Amino acid sequence: DKTNMFPLIQRCCFNTPFKLQKVTGPRLLLRGKNETPCCSPGPRPRPPSAALSLAPAAVCAAQLRAFRSSPAASQRKAPAESPAEWQKGRQSPGGCPRAVLRLSLGALAPFVAAPLAMALQGAYCPRLALAQVAYGAVTASFLGGVRWGFALLENGPARPDWRNLANGTVPPLLACQALLFKDVTEGAVMLVLALGIALHYDLSLLPAYPRWFKVLRVVGTVVMVSSLLATVALKAWLEEKESDDRKMWQN
Repeated sequence: DKTNMFPLIQRCCFNTPFKLQKVTGPRLLLRGKNETPCCSPGPRPRPPSAALSLAPAAVCAAQLRAFRSSPAASQRKAPAESPAEWQKGRQSPGGCPRAVLRLSLGALAPFVAAPLAMALQGAYCPRLALAQVAYGAVTASFLGGVRWGFALLENGPARPDWRNLANGTVPPLLACQALLFKDVTEGAVMLVLALGIALHYDLSLLPAYPRWFKVLRVVGTVVMVSSLLATVALKAWLEEKESDDRKMWQN
């Protein structure tokens, strides 16, 4: 019988209560027999089961919208790193920034490489010694430019007066003079003088430099001066050794 089968099918498909199916099932069948399926002028009534089935979806959508608009969900972001923590994470144990330390150590490599290569080969190389003097002149000029940059800072501890700016030009002038010498020994000695004057300026005339920068300047100057003096000593010793070997072969 159709009137008995419809409540069972509707209960299985739409999950509506049994009382509602018992009341609306026969009425829907009778209404379908009496009315034409496609000529009704007014809107077709929606079955109660559809309204019941859409209710959970509307509740879920409302809950999801409330969760998205809640301040706890919108303000849940990763904690921002403070500038102090950012700076501390990029510093060495002595307070020096790691980038400055690594670049400074890399800049000292050409100074150490020149005398080390000549000592390992056991022969003096004039081109290598000249390259070391030229690189030392560039480094001395750079140190003078650092003083200019420090003095030209707005509201900085050093004023752009004659003393600070003139002291910044002394190392480049001595470096230029070192390149004019034909002998590498004279050029190296002039560079040692330029580097010593630049270190004296940075330690005594500008005490506002950070402590880690002063320590780095002292260590860097000691390495550069030692490398230049080592080149001069190797030049004298290796040239004398070569001359002795020539005399021995001639005799």
